Amino acid sequence: MQGVTKQNIIVTSLIIATFLTAIEGTIVSTAMPKIVEDLGGSSLYTWVISVYLLATVISTPIFGKLADLYGRKIMFQIGVVIFLLGSTSSGLSQTMEQLVIFRLIQGIGAGALATIPMTIIGDVFSFEQRAKIQGWISSVWGISGVIGPIVGGFIVDAISWHWIFFMNLPFGIISLILLQQALHEQLSKKKQIIDYAGIITFTISMTAFLLALNIVKVEKQMTTNLFFWLLISLVFMCLFLFIEAKGKEPMLPLSLFKNRFITVSNIASFFIGFILVTVTFYIPLWVQGVSGLNATLSGIAMLPMSITWMIGAMITGKLFEKITVASIAIIGSTMIIFACIGLVFFQANTIIPWMMVTTGILGIGFGLSSTLYTVVVQSAVEWNFRGAAMGTINLMRNLGQTIGIAVSGLWLGEELHGSQLAESLHHVFFFLVILAILTFLFAMMLIGRKLKQTTH
Repeated sequence: MQGVTKQNIIVTSLIIATFLTAIEGTIVSTAMPKIVEDLGGSSLYTWVISVYLLATVISTPIFGKLADLYGRKIMFQIGVVIFLLGSTSSGLSQTMEQLVIFRLIQGIGAGALATIPMTIIGDVFSFEQRAKIQGWISSVWGISGVIGPIVGGFIVDAISWHWIFFMNLPFGIISLILLQQALHEQLSKKKQIIDYAGIITFTISMTAFLLALNIVKVEKQMTTNLFFWLLISLVFMCLFLFIEAKGKEPMLPLSLFKNRFITVSNIASFFIGFILVTVTFYIPLWVQGVSGLNATLSGIAMLPMSITWMIGAMITGKLFEKITVASIAIIGSTMIIFACIGLVFFQANTIIPWMMVTTGILGIGFGLSSTLYTVVVQSAVEWNFRGAAMGTINLMRNLGQTIGIAVSGLWLGEELHGSQLAESLHHVFFFLVILAILTFLFAMMLIGRKLKQTTH
């Protein structure tokens, strides 16, 4: 009974931590107009969001590896403390420049909160339980997507934008206390080797790559500046891979990718991240820019995805008991394909209920697929590789979303309403169909493969 109680405490701690990172994006975006009004510095508007994402993308795999070396608990606690320091400092910002710097710190901590909870789930729970717990975690993201803008708007209007950052303090402290009490680890006392060269080259490569993507979003054409940053990214990525292949304790063990389940999960997660961020941004744009409806109706059109995502995540655990991993992956990707095809047939007079059916199907597909691939990676590796493996799949999801919003934006012209916008978005949606089909084809690669389930 005591063990069950400790597991419940651990889950509660991880759900709270996940809530902090899940609600952060929507709640800050809602408050940004007021923040700019108070602090000025409108030229740095996008950097408040971008620098947070940049830091999260880079720190996610680093924290994953450090959790393998030094234990989940200590690295989770360090991540939460960094997140809370960045969050509190952001709330105290007096200039936009200060806010950008403090959001960078907050984003570094967010990398730990995004990766280590899923690593702990893989350590503490059995294979059958992991999908169920992952379903709960997924529901947190769904709920946060719905309530984030509402909570953010209320805090900004009723209190002050500063409190969207200060509100993280009590949640973070509670999460720290709960995990401290419930999670106990047996760790090796030998001196650990940190892959400093790998961390540095990876950081430079990812920073240059994300700067290049930012140029793509702004300029939408090949420029000398874009080519320069892509070249820097490529050179340092090659250096990183060389270092990882030779290192004694690499940040990203390349041996992981000898496991087909790991490779397929990472590639599929990249495609899913790309599709997810694109529909999240462009279905509301269709509703308002093509159909000429208001923002409330665009929110209603997207609402089913949050609900059915939770349902899809929760039924994944039941499916594990009845059918194979490959079958679940194929079902999830098939639903995403059908939903993306539905997007291609959107017209200016397409009614909101039909859009809700489409996003509802997408949600089930995302719920099945994302939960499946997370549990697969948790279960395909031993304890000493699990943090690095989870850091890698989170990195691929984040990159999918980051690249998705940059690349899909290339189709958009200057005219953000009417028939021209409709034509641009149809190109985007057709491209999503291609990505969904690729996701399906990679899922097919798991047919006949039996997952060797690790329990510790």
